[in-house]
Amino acid sequence: MAKIAFIGAGRMASAIVAGLLRHRVAEAGQIICTSAADNTGPELAQKTGIGYTQDLHELLSDADTVVLACKPQQLGQLGPEVAELSRKRLIISILAGTPIARLQQVFPEARNVVRAMPNTPGQVGAGITAYASADELGHEDDQMVKSILDALGETVPVTEDQIDAVTGVSGSGPAYVFEFIAALRDAGVAAGLEEELSYRLALNTVSGAAELLKVVPETPETHREWVSSPGGTTLAGLAVMEEAGFRDIMQRTVLAAKRRAEELAQG
Repeated sequence: MAKIAFIGAGRMASAIVAGLLRHRVAEAGQIICTSAADNTGPELAQKTGIGYTQDLHELLSDADTVVLACKPQQLGQLGPEVAELSRKRLIISILAGTPIARLQQVFPEARNVVRAMPNTPGQVGAGITAYASADELGHEDDQMVKSILDALGETVPVTEDQIDAVTGVSGSGPAYVFEFIAALRDAGVAAGLEEELSYRLALNTVSGAAELLKVVPETPETHREWVSSPGGTTLAGLAVMEEAGFRDIMQRTVLAAKRRAEELAQG
């Protein structure tokens, strides 16, 4: 495999590198990274055995694929020489709120530009990443994109006009799940449980319910009906959620995140 260069070496870049090495998609000698004036790049290189450099020429000279994983505001700090250095390279960006058109301004000579939206469970290989490309991906580039993003978990192709909605659902979604778990924990405490026990019950209930949906792939509504006995405890709780407009709250939550993603993309 040709060399993969990472611009940025934070958590998501580290997760991708770890996944590439774990799944033997690439060897350490085929990966190189750079980072801002911090220790993330050297630490990632020391931990994994990949290369590290502060020099863009050294970073990109032998690279075939460039993974853009720095902070969005650092994109404009790369310098004009990156345009020529990235000529005919495949660019894969995981920068939030950065549209393909903006990426093409920085990498005008790239053979293709891919915009991806991963989520934080990718740090443990349990994420889902949606991606869209500027031009139709050739077979080899499509396989490269999937190989790299699969290091974070599952991947799904979308059109770029869907990315902001994806951000609202899966990009920001883990935070909503964390908030739900915290709320379920606190509710258990209010009901008389010790906090540690309530948290354990809440966490494993959410993860177990998600796993059940994967193994028994009926709709969430069907599973809800299976666990709701007429006149029982579950229906009593669900009635409160319905009265509070739980689904409407979630819809407004996702749409708010989508609107903010659109604002960020407009600069």
